[in-house]
Amino acid sequence: MASASNLFSNPTQEMDMAGLQSDRIYDRPFFLLCGGTVLFMASFGMLLPELPEHLADMGGEAYLGGVVGMFTLAAFLARFISGRIADRAGRRKVMLIGSAVTAVAGFGYLVATTIAAFMLLRFFHGLSTGFRPPGTSAMLADRIPKQRRGEALGYLGIAGNTGMASGPALGSWLTVEFGIEWMFLASALLGMASVALTLPLEETLTGARPVNRSDLNLLKGGLIDPKAWPAALVLLPVALAFGIYLTITPDFVDHLGYVYKGSFNTIIVASSIAMRFVAGRMSDRHGRIPVLLVGTMLMTVGMATIGSAESKTTATIGALIYGASIGINMPTIFAWTTDLAQPGKIALALGTMLMSLEVGIGIGALYSGVRFGGVVARIPELYYMGGAGTAIAAIALFPAFLKGRRH
Repeated sequence: MASASNLFSNPTQEMDMAGLQSDRIYDRPFFLLCGGTVLFMASFGMLLPELPEHLADMGGEAYLGGVVGMFTLAAFLARFISGRIADRAGRRKVMLIGSAVTAVAGFGYLVATTIAAFMLLRFFHGLSTGFRPPGTSAMLADRIPKQRRGEALGYLGIAGNTGMASGPALGSWLTVEFGIEWMFLASALLGMASVALTLPLEETLTGARPVNRSDLNLLKGGLIDPKAWPAALVLLPVALAFGIYLTITPDFVDHLGYVYKGSFNTIIVASSIAMRFVAGRMSDRHGRIPVLLVGTMLMTVGMATIGSAESKTTATIGALIYGASIGINMPTIFAWTTDLAQPGKIALALGTMLMSLEVGIGIGALYSGVRFGGVVARIPELYYMGGAGTAIAAIALFPAFLKGRRH
């Protein structure tokens, strides 16, 4: 990992489209980016609360961890080429691929009636998040002055969280009131709408060209940006906790008596949105490490509180704390990654960091799915395990924080 002095210095790199940057960041392209992100996140997020029960109805309860695992595996593999394509052929192309995949997948769930077809479709659907987020964040970084990256990425995160808040709530309502087929259809339509908002965006990468074979050749050219490793390592335990959350929370909230499972997720996302209004600016002003230290400590407390919950009230308190930690950590890690990126490789750096996200989510999902096995009594230990991982991350950040204070 880079030295503490380097971590606090927030090194900056030249942008591919420096001429696009100005102090006026909230313009039409910014709102198109955010609007497309809301729809994209709502499209795949609305499926999360209901898919475990849908898989169980198909007789595949033993494959619960695979609901998240197959998705994240595909996203992880897609990172090996999506960042390269975004840095060579353009940001807009990878964004359109991601949105198109989530639209097609929504229709696919209507006909995936076997466990094998369902798992294959989950893998295909995972490609969407392997493409859209790196392209979106890189395009935003092209347009934003370095001293306001945290702020702008925080607002982009608000857009994503808005989708993740509204999507699950809408999905659960559609499933309960009309049937899961209507939720799948809505997911597809939201994906198509995300494509429609992305099409008017102008490419921000200088020298963008068509995708060629060398972009897809994993043996030719760099696959990762080593400069992004510090951010990726900090993100890993945060992602592991999220993988645990995604896998066992639908059963946890069902055990607590929630009728609309997506409403619990809405609490978390609403708390995350509230923190994103200030977290990005805080990291721009005070540095990435101090803000990340606060966020990881809050995540430890939030996971422990949810794990100990025996009532909706305690679970809600834990959800508010956990959501706040996500709202602090994610825009800060994204901004830190763009700070660390090599010149001309912002998307590759973001893809590298996001690989860590997929690895953490995948490990957390697969382990918790196997360990849970439908036994509700095991849920607390899994939440505690996620909290322990983020506690380790906070301990690892603390020496760098102290050294930065002395500097």
